[in-house]
Amino acid sequence: MTGPAISVAMSVYNGERFLPEAIESVLDQTFSDFEFLIVDDGSGDATASILRDYEARDSRVRAIVRENRGLVASLNELLSCASAPIIARMDADDICRPERFDRQFAFLTNNPDHGVVGSWSEDIGEDGAPLFRTGDDHPLTHEDVLSAIAQGRHVICHPAAMFRREVVLSVGGYHAAFRHCEDYDLWLRLASVTKLANLPERLLRYRRYDGQVSTRHATEQQIGTAVAQLAWQERQAGRPDPTACLSHLPAIDELDALFGKEGISRRVGEQVALALIYSAAAMRGQGFDLLVQHLRDGGRRHGMWRTVLRLLRFGEPARALRLAMTLAAAPAR
Repeated sequence: MTGPAISVAMSVYNGERFLPEAIESVLDQTFSDFEFLIVDDGSGDATASILRDYEARDSRVRAIVRENRGLVASLNELLSCASAPIIARMDADDICRPERFDRQFAFLTNNPDHGVVGSWSEDIGEDGAPLFRTGDDHPLTHEDVLSAIAQGRHVICHPAAMFRREVVLSVGGYHAAFRHCEDYDLWLRLASVTKLANLPERLLRYRRYDGQVSTRHATEQQIGTAVAQLAWQERQAGRPDPTACLSHLPAIDELDALFGKEGISRRVGEQVALALIYSAAAMRGQGFDLLVQHLRDGGRRHGMWRTVLRLLRFGEPARALRLAMTLAAAPAR
């Protein structure tokens, strides 16, 4: 007997709120030849009981309930446990369109030189209602993906990705150092060994809300993204990747030493600070301190007075005042 064509990989941590809808959207796929591997990463809510219930109802579901180890460890565990050559990623708060697996599996079957295929997505809110979408859609062809990487833009929506297991294992799977942007680092490493693409169909409904990981860890995510881009540039230039063996990323002010170049820390600090000014969570946390330090170092101030007003809208009058005082005192550049 042969195994399933696809292994669906999902990691859940305290995900009871949206979990049933996410699971149902996978079980309702028009493509049915898959196993559904779900790690409960030490949840303290009803996640485990929900998984056990689905496991009893559908033989394709396999629940792995254990202590908390973090998302990167969970994803690498899912890669190890998978019995299919193709992995379909899925998150516990999103919703698949019924034809998602059919479309992506057909693409990988017809394009053996491609190791990863994603799709466009539709943004939804907590209640599942569509949200107004801003920004560009993900790039379609591999050439478009390479251009997006060079410009520092998004490449593939992680929960919308389907990829060949062996090619991901060949580059070492997910790297622990890039927590909260582990997918972006993976796509950049894979772009050197295989082709990546996206389908111009909205095959995933991507949920946006205040409690999601990308919102709660926006600062760490932006720092990791900037470092992943630097590591990609090193590899493109034929130099060793200084992040390859790291278990965690160093502080921003240690990046000059890591990459052996002056000015890296300042450049990353500016990139991260300017990327976070629209995030309420970041401006209420470490991101605000990075912005203030960026300005004190003589960093770019264009548009920063609008950030003062934005802080007031975020309900942070004290930080708005502190930023205004910093702008008044900081040297212009």
